[in-house]
Amino acid sequence: MRRPISFLLACCLLLPVAALGDVVVVINPKSGVDRLTREEVVNVFLGRFRQLSSGIAAKPADLPPNSAEKAAFHRLLVNKELPEINAYWARLVFSGRTLPPKTANGSDELLAWVASTAGAVGYVDRSKVDGRVRVAYEFGN
Repeated sequence: MRRPISFLLACCLLLPVAALGDVVVVINPKSGVDRLTREEVVNVFLGRFRQLSSGIAAKPADLPPNSAEKAAFHRLLVNKELPEINAYWARLVFSGRTLPPKTANGSDELLAWVASTAGAVGYVDRSKVDGRVRVAYEFGN
């Protein structure tokens, strides 16, 4: 009896990752950066890097709080759940060290902001990527 319940629970935990599809990190084409490493993406999204390797200020953007896409992105990136990410940012903000990424209302707004802001970095499903932005990192590669 426990095995079917454990299996169902494990499947439910993986749904947000599966629902996200093929997430990619996108960057403004005028950022002076062609690709980012996983470590660079982690450092940009956790506020450790304030500049890209080109010298332009790094401006990360997140999808809305509590969205399945945001949860899946952070799980893929640093294997953390949203409450852990929120607590991390609360500590950094309280200490005055840095501010969390800009929050977009959805993928379309995030893409528009990344396309129009030098140094902007975000993440979306690959199917949403268009010529306005450059794919800078792909998970699983």
